[in-house]
Amino acid sequence: MRQATTTMTFDTNGQGLTEITRPIAAWAGEQGMEAGLLTLFCRHTSASLLIQENAAPEVKTDILDYFARIAPEDARAYAHDDEGPDDMPAHLRAILTGVNLSIPLIGGRLALGTWQGIYLFEHRRAAHRRQIAIHIAGA
Repeated sequence: MRQATTTMTFDTNGQGLTEITRPIAAWAGEQGMEAGLLTLFCRHTSASLLIQENAAPEVKTDILDYFARIAPEDARAYAHDDEGPDDMPAHLRAILTGVNLSIPLIGGRLALGTWQGIYLFEHRRAAHRRQIAIHIAGA
């Protein structure tokens, strides 16, 4: 069994979904493994990771609208608002979506479905630089 790790940095444009599939898949392919498991970890509390459809742009719009309803930016609703009205909702959205993903490597490729993409989900309004720690183990 072999292992490899790296950290990738992604710049977001503020609240929204940034597809990061290509650089992740390229790095995994460079490791020369045929089978294994890729693990991604978002090193932040106000951003998260998810696997979602990458074909229809309306999906991203609907996801953002849904999270705006279930974790609204209303400073009166939260005790923690040190960094503004989007602070605590960003933490709640990260809790609901998660900060880690595991993706099998089969035949030297990520075993994503036809319409699946890996997304960095920025929950803050402002642009941020986000780090994703990556680990792959396999043969």
